[in-house]
Amino acid sequence: MTSAQRRARIALPAAAAAFALGGALLGGAPAQATDTQPLSGERTVRPLPTSSEAELRARVEGVKSVLKKDGPEEDAGATGEKPAPSGSSSSSTVDPKIISGQPASIAEAPWMVQLYYYDPADGTGFFCGGSLVAPNKVLTAAHCVYGVNWALNGTVVGGTEKLFYTTDEGMAVGVARQWVNPAYNDTTINGDVAVLTLDTPLPYRTLQTTSADDTLSYKAGTPGTVYGWGRISSTSDESAEVLQKATVPMRADSSCSAYFGSHFVAGNMVCAGEPASGQDAGTVSPCNGDSGGPLVVNGRIAGVVSWGVEDCVESGAYGVYAKTSTYTGRINPRIDDTDLNFDGRADLLARTSGGELFEYYSRGTTVGGRASLGDWSGTNLIRQADLQRDNYAEFIVRTTNGDLHWFHPDFAAGEYVATRIGGGWGAMKSITLPGDVTGDAQADLLAVDTAGVMWTYPGRGNGTFGKRVQVGSGWGVLTLTGKGDYTGDGKADLLARDSSGSLYVYPGRGSASAPFGKRTFVGTGWNFTAYAATGDVNGDGRADLFARDKDGVLWFYAGRGSASAPFSPRTKIGSGWNAFNIFG
Repeated sequence: MTSAQRRARIALPAAAAAFALGGALLGGAPAQATDTQPLSGERTVRPLPTSSEAELRARVEGVKSVLKKDGPEEDAGATGEKPAPSGSSSSSTVDPKIISGQPASIAEAPWMVQLYYYDPADGTGFFCGGSLVAPNKVLTAAHCVYGVNWALNGTVVGGTEKLFYTTDEGMAVGVARQWVNPAYNDTTINGDVAVLTLDTPLPYRTLQTTSADDTLSYKAGTPGTVYGWGRISSTSDESAEVLQKATVPMRADSSCSAYFGSHFVAGNMVCAGEPASGQDAGTVSPCNGDSGGPLVVNGRIAGVVSWGVEDCVESGAYGVYAKTSTYTGRINPRIDDTDLNFDGRADLLARTSGGELFEYYSRGTTVGGRASLGDWSGTNLIRQADLQRDNYAEFIVRTTNGDLHWFHPDFAAGEYVATRIGGGWGAMKSITLPGDVTGDAQADLLAVDTAGVMWTYPGRGNGTFGKRVQVGSGWGVLTLTGKGDYTGDGKADLLARDSSGSLYVYPGRGSASAPFGKRTFVGTGWNFTAYAATGDVNGDGRADLFARDKDGVLWFYAGRGSASAPFSPRTKIGSGWNAFNIFG
């Protein structure tokens, strides 16, 4: 892509650009972390590779140097600028901050993080905002992530309201991998959401996205709050040195379409704020540098700062956000991984009848490559979960004597250790970890006892569970499985098969005592001998499913995010899987 192409902008009523701040953002496929060497059979623990403090600081300073150099007269292409579908281009600068905002402390927005990207090879540098949605996960804009390698060149800073290059406060960490919404269009900036997985969890409070069925937050006139460190004036390129916030009312889609025309995609985008006045005075809007930050409505992330007009104050304009209710079903699977080899896809555990446990690694719609984890013959149930949300695989394991254990990494000891949760779990007919079913952003456990009563065990985020809550009875006749969101609404669901082979989806509701809504019939013919639900196997942001038939053939069902038709036509993995008697 030429420099002129990188500078091109979409032709809106005024030249528009994504709200990132800095130098040129190159196009191309999003860089993904490559496979690492699988953990050994002894489960020797290795932390993810991390960048040194000096490297992290150097990237921040690199961005600082780019921002000082790339003023309005010298701009070499502001980060995330929107290529024009018509092929026209503009060389003008776009740099967003919150215009007419006010200072905000990190205490009132502890989930706000700063994103610095600097590639010393070509001098590319830019700044974006983001929201900590789990200790090791940051939600941001796709245009801040697309086409560059954050694991190699990125720094994420949390814990301070001040820009990191102005203070010694806060905590800087690196990025382990990145995910860009597969539906993202870098020409139109449609589908503008991405998730960064940090190489070290940040110890700050998180903020969750709104649900897919949320309409109240988007009602015209509903107040929202946007946060960021972007430009605070349309006439200056300098960014805010202290976190800013501003209250902006939600706008009807019709208002956005009337101004932006077809460039505003109702349903995927939302706009907010009063019409801009044409100058700083009378305008309240995000601007360059605020890209990726949250629009918070009713205590949830309702939007991600995406794009707007050049210099942010064009008369009649609004700030445009990615509508998170549309994408929460794709965002949430990135937060609750079962990824054993750090490539961003959920993997499979399978134990032979002789007791040997294997990791099988996702290759998209199949599995390829495996590693032996040794002898696990003393167990009769294994479930994957990232209970600590720290990016490392953890297992819930039931031993043959009925004890339940949490198997997790101990980096001080350099090994995985088993912490006993309790005894008597042999009385449970089924145990599943579908994800967050209570709505508190922690992974929970469901268990059905021999009487058919289901119980919710709320996760605490540290491998332990709170006091159980009775859900209801009659569950004993069903075979239960599922991990993640199968309906596309961002809530963890449950799959259940009855004795006739009919499969149902029980949609999540986010309540401990009533975690699921009325079930939806999927289809018949689901008389499989084993199921393995590990989450998003192919990396498209939707929960998938493995199933083994009576002949030992393993099938892959790719998720579609639909309650009535949750799976695409199946793909054959291979035969010979009758050798395994436990999947997880």
